[in-house]
Amino acid sequence: MVLDHRLEEHILTVFLAGEVDHHSVRGVSLELDRLIEQYQPSVLQIDMSRVTFMDSSGIGLLMGRRRLMAASGGRVRVTGTSLLIRKVLLMSGTDRYIEIK
Repeated sequence: MVLDHRLEEHILTVFLAGEVDHHSVRGVSLELDRLIEQYQPSVLQIDMSRVTFMDSSGIGLLMGRRRLMAASGGRVRVTGTSLLIRKVLLMSGTDRYIEIK
């Protein structure tokens, strides 16, 4: 699920792929938390350009990382969303808490 990551100027970019659902979200959460702890970025940028499906578990994943990042003064940004995933994020109000590009 987490394909790759890179750190540039305190921005940790994580590249996800496949389905973000209740089957995968636990492992992704643990991996993201580990990377956040390791790098302590000011911005966690999640590239979802290769995500093919996301359900409400994905929203929980994003909001959990938002809380973790906010605790240290950081923020979360989501990029590369498909029209369908963007619609899910906007309809759920996630865009009020997380920057969606």
